[in-house]
Amino acid sequence: MPVEFLGIATTSDASETTAPTTKPFDTDYLLRIVRAHEDNGWTRVLFAYGPSGPEPSVLASYVASKLDTVELLLAHRPNVSYPTFAAKSFATLDQLSQGRLSVHFITGGNDHEQQREGDTLTKDERYARTQEYIQIVKKAWTSAEPFDHEGEHYQFRDFVSTIKPYDGRVPTISFGGSSDAAFKVGAAEADIYAVWGEPLASTAEQIARVHDAAALAGRVTPPRIHAAFRPIIAPTEELAWAKAEQVLGRIEARKAAQGGVLSARHPITNPENAGSQRLLAIAAQGDRHDTALWTATAKATGGAGNSNALVGTPEQVAQALLAYYDLGVRIISARGYDLLDDAIDFGRYVIPLVKEGVAARDAEAARTAQLVTQGAVA
Repeated sequence: MPVEFLGIATTSDASETTAPTTKPFDTDYLLRIVRAHEDNGWTRVLFAYGPSGPEPSVLASYVASKLDTVELLLAHRPNVSYPTFAAKSFATLDQLSQGRLSVHFITGGNDHEQQREGDTLTKDERYARTQEYIQIVKKAWTSAEPFDHEGEHYQFRDFVSTIKPYDGRVPTISFGGSSDAAFKVGAAEADIYAVWGEPLASTAEQIARVHDAAALAGRVTPPRIHAAFRPIIAPTEELAWAKAEQVLGRIEARKAAQGGVLSARHPITNPENAGSQRLLAIAAQGDRHDTALWTATAKATGGAGNSNALVGTPEQVAQALLAYYDLGVRIISARGYDLLDDAIDFGRYVIPLVKEGVAARDAEAARTAQLVTQGAVA
């Protein structure tokens, strides 16, 4: 089965380790980093959402007009627009990009951050709203006839969208979360379920929960699994771990320079969202897990988003990723700390090895299936 790779699209080079050296809004840098992904084997790039940042759908539209093949994953929060409007916006962008759009729905795990844009619902209420929102968007994409909706969060009459996604397709819907409410909603509605990189055993548990929740929702085929990591690679294992320690030192230095915080979006201590709580609990058990997973970066950032690292040579990191593939992970998110250089290096040195390993597994599975068929015929 194919494996896909997700990178990041951004308008500056700032990261947890790096103060921006670009302009705060630099379209030249945006095109450079997206082109680096397009030219080095990545499948798609994420246009992230933040209450104070640029509007990601506009950035995605700009990139779609400039680059021809890279796919676009648009992060979207249901509290910022009405679902009928969003469905038309997504369909328009999908037309402009000729079918390269996917949408990642973010429910929001931090009450304070949600309140910055007027969202005062509780966490469980937000998840219920997200499910209703996704269902409306799907129907707007596919319905040729006007329809009414009378739901808990949205009510409207006689709506039909004349702008549909490109060439009769339905854009892929991505979703993430580690709470009970997240599994219930995402497993029922999403094509892709995103988890943050955890040790293999706990990742297997997360995947099982997605599959169980999908079965309870009546789905025959569960969502594909997306796992997110921070790669730290070097030519030798010794150099990779030295680089990892340098990354950690840079995180701590940047945090100290900013008064003990890294982002207004995420606290260093006591995060509200279940995913970050899981990352910190795993980090408390030790810095190293399995063959290459390193949790010190998650601990230093308060479990902020995608923050567990994979450390090693390209071969070691590729083998670690193939272990996740063997669990059922089919989309790999890999964002480095030096965004542009790491995107190029990961694309050049790790992606081909992972694809080679997946191709070998596919060939072996085909041989096994052929032998089984021959045995049954005999």
